[in-house]
Amino acid sequence: MRLLDIFLLSLSHVKKSRMRSWLTIIGVIIGVASVVAIISIGQGMQENMQERLGNFGADIITVIPGYFRATGVHSEMHTDRSVSTSSSINLTDKDYKVVKQVPGVMYVNGIVSGKADIVYDNEKTVVSVTGVDTSVWRLMDTTGIDEGRYLQTGDSNSIVVGYNLAYGTFLQPVTLNRPLTVGGKNFRVVGILKQSGGFGGGSDTAVYMPAEMARGVITEKVANNQFTSMVIKASDASLVESIKDDIDQKLMSSRQVNPRTKDFTVIASALIREQMSGVTQTLSLFLSAIAAVSLLVGAIGIANTMFMSVMERTKQIGLLKAMGAGEREIMKLFLIEAGMFGFVGGIIGVVFGSAISLLIPFLGVQALGFGGDMRATITAETILFALGFSVVIGILSGIIPARYAARMRPVDAIRYDQ
Repeated sequence: MRLLDIFLLSLSHVKKSRMRSWLTIIGVIIGVASVVAIISIGQGMQENMQERLGNFGADIITVIPGYFRATGVHSEMHTDRSVSTSSSINLTDKDYKVVKQVPGVMYVNGIVSGKADIVYDNEKTVVSVTGVDTSVWRLMDTTGIDEGRYLQTGDSNSIVVGYNLAYGTFLQPVTLNRPLTVGGKNFRVVGILKQSGGFGGGSDTAVYMPAEMARGVITEKVANNQFTSMVIKASDASLVESIKDDIDQKLMSSRQVNPRTKDFTVIASALIREQMSGVTQTLSLFLSAIAAVSLLVGAIGIANTMFMSVMERTKQIGLLKAMGAGEREIMKLFLIEAGMFGFVGGIIGVVFGSAISLLIPFLGVQALGFGGDMRATITAETILFALGFSVVIGILSGIIPARYAARMRPVDAIRYDQ
């Protein structure tokens, strides 16, 4: 028999049993749609996380008070608070000078951060306030200015605000040179940062001012010689790891602590990116494995349908073999039919999965109030993988029924009575 004749014969039987065929295909559709949606959302999560961590440059190192023990190699993101010392022990001017003298350190920005009330046009809310060293902040910032300018040395009552704070927090947008009251003190807006989508969205909703002014407006009191963190820019991104280790050793010596009594943590931003990327990849793989169970259920449905098809067509198999059809032709007959279930279910599943992957992040994230930060990424590789996988699953599910049919004796098959 020609391959075309075998295909047409398989297609005619699928059309004849439409209800059963569609019920079988639905099982495949659900599995493929689940796989496509979860893989696409997982890829979107990874891209989104990389963008949100984009402002953490590869050459940036951060020092924070309080020691957080790593639970794995390069795993600052996995911290064990049970072994941390009090995080209320802030960094000091002495620490600032020690860090600045470490070879390979280009700039050091002493940060004073906290919360404060802000009043604008008779509206009041609470915002994050970040006090910066105005002499180096503009040299280290990777967000960029949308309007106005950065803070400059000598600025006292001037502030720079994040994009979302300027355009999304109040009924009226915050414009340049408009007065705002932060922590009971009056300031003038000299700059608005670009929208960054930074990690946690912090830079988009924060107020930036000179560190000495921040100490007077935030609710948490910080002494004049203290910082809540330090951000360091390395001279070369390839030296970050060694510079990080040098900072760690010199601060331990300066603060007279050892690895057991450390009261600070040094974090390389590049490692944060690696950790978060690893977390999202693992999560995506785990969810994909769960979705694959749906395809397994669909495969069982195909196998069941094919066994029923063999039983119904036993006499037809006997006649075909009596007319000269060999085992290979009979095998092809049922494998093509099983492949059709996988192919049709795969195509429809890809369409549904693509629609779900685009709708669920939007609807879910909007409901949680995070806007459109999250997205799904549908690639040609994902579509081809899902479609090919569904066809393979269909064919594999049909192998055992096809072999059973191919090995039937013609005489027994013709005499078979249902």
